[in-house]
Amino acid sequence: QVQLVESGGGSVQAGGSLRLSCAASSSTYSGGCMGWVRQVPGKEREEVAAIKRNGFTTYTNSVKGRFTISKDDAKYTLYLQMNILKPEDTAMYYCAADKVFSVFCGSVGRGDYRHWGQGTQVTVSS
Repeated sequence: QVQLVESGGGSVQAGGSLRLSCAASSSTYSGGCMGWVRQVPGKEREEVAAIKRNGFTTYTNSVKGRFTISKDDAKYTLYLQMNILKPEDTAMYYCAADKVFSVFCGSVGRGDYRHWGQGTQVTVSS
């Protein structure tokens, strides 16, 4: 059983905050690295944050200093704390786990994930 269940999306004003959660099945959580990927219609998919099993984290430049990825191993849950949100952060955010090629684990923007959540919409108004 492989399952990723996301929550926490919504609409906020610029400068506000949101906390996204991703509850993973034990098999998915233990299968490899995890991350958050966002997509806007008509735009390319962008991996914004990644975290390894050992807790090592990486971020794409546009969210550094504003977003924080974390995990709770006991709860098999992944989080994305998003602060100082900007209109350009508006997107569908997906939780993802277990990259096909593990050499790309922990490197944002490289490699594809095997498993994906359903996505949660984040809308930021100016």
